[in-house]
Amino acid sequence: QVQLVESGGGLVQAGGSLRLSCAASGITFRLNTMGWYRQAPGKQRELVARIISDGSTNYPDSVKGRFTISRDNAKNAVYLQMNSLKPEDTAVYYCAARLGVVSTKSFGMDYWGKGTLVTVSS
Repeated sequence: QVQLVESGGGLVQAGGSLRLSCAASGITFRLNTMGWYRQAPGKQRELVARIISDGSTNYPDSVKGRFTISRDNAKNAVYLQMNSLKPEDTAVYYCAARLGVVSTKSFGMDYWGKGTLVTVSS
């Protein structure tokens, strides 16, 4: 079974930092594209960061320069370092994995974690 388990969410003050972790099992982690997505109340799920197997990354403009995704293939883990947090960053953050070159599933990702809540106070 493939499992993705997020951790590290919580309540932080605006301007603060938080580091999310995602532990993966049941996959050949080093071969997978990994991503962080978030969904805020009343909003659609959106991409936060993506990292492919060679380590290259992608960020939307909304978080570029503030968030950093990284992976540790030896630990089967992916991380999201969030700095300069804003109240609008408040959302449930999800870890996702794509097992191959392309996926036909939602957002092009094959598996999802259950999410971790990040709340940024103003």
